[in-house]
Amino acid sequence: MKLFETVKEMGHEQVLFFQDKELNFKTIIALHDTSLGRAMGATRLFPYASEEDALRDVLRLSRGMTYKAACANIPVGGGKAVIIANPDQKTDKMLRAYGRFVDSLQGRFITGQDVNICPEDVQEMRRETRYVVGLTGKAGGPAPATALGVFLGIQAAVFFQLNKQDLNGLRVAVQGLGNVGGKLCDYLHRRGVKLFVTDLNHNRAEEIKQLYEATVVEPKDIYSLDVDIFAPCAMGAILNSETIPLIQASIIAGCANNQLQDENIHSAMLKSKGILYCPDYVINSGGLINVYHELTFSDEASYLKQIHSIYDTLLEIFTKSKAENITTQDASKRLAEERILKARKLAIAA
Repeated sequence: MKLFETVKEMGHEQVLFFQDKELNFKTIIALHDTSLGRAMGATRLFPYASEEDALRDVLRLSRGMTYKAACANIPVGGGKAVIIANPDQKTDKMLRAYGRFVDSLQGRFITGQDVNICPEDVQEMRRETRYVVGLTGKAGGPAPATALGVFLGIQAAVFFQLNKQDLNGLRVAVQGLGNVGGKLCDYLHRRGVKLFVTDLNHNRAEEIKQLYEATVVEPKDIYSLDVDIFAPCAMGAILNSETIPLIQASIIAGCANNQLQDENIHSAMLKSKGILYCPDYVINSGGLINVYHELTFSDEASYLKQIHSIYDTLLEIFTKSKAENITTQDASKRLAEERILKARKLAIAA
């Protein structure tokens, strides 16, 4: 990967690298676009195979946050951070050192929890910086809000694609049963959905089976099931040239970030198969909405109203995609870019 060429191509404003020699950990913070406001994005702790993999992930995730905020009508920019480490290497000292790094940006980046970071970890970062959200006792973890947004997105997709107002009797395959995936199963089960689930953690899959009468399948088999909806709720890049030909579902709607391995190639493949794809940064924006309202001390009614707007935003994207004969990925990007351009023009006029 040619660093500066890649950063320029993806439109990033700034990419920062930090290494703590004493604690032997490395982190990258990427600020993509702050036209709508200061950058917000969670921190992911993950044992990347290489620094190049970590950089690629943080660049894609931060760009996705820009589009996510724009589509959700949240006045913040896109950012993201990754800590390159194994979860068992995580210590309070590491989290506090990372908090000092975030604090050195003086509020240009506000962060919270992602993979392998919990509300208690954010609380530890808070000892060194006030530029964190998702604290225990406040908004807390973003999972419940994210799951609600995905559930609403599924409802919108079912209405548009299947012309159904309810989910009763539909078959949904959920890949990944973490905090969001598990809560999504709860929402779907309550609406009479038949669940097919998989997770690398076999015990977790068995737990979901008992709670929601789900059928557990092997991870490799989740793509080819005869279901109505496929919900990717694990890691990214799972929609690719190998998996897409296997998919029988007519709707893809899940919380995972960066689901498309290649945005252009694989969104076009889905469109050619007649599969309605819910752009991940639109359908999973409930978590961002949640922590933004913590930051602004908004009341619960306005927060819930904005999460429910995910339904309408997706219908707008689906309609735009059909009318202009473009992929839903392109339709969502155009919607986001229109809002960002409008913000830039207003800033210049002011």
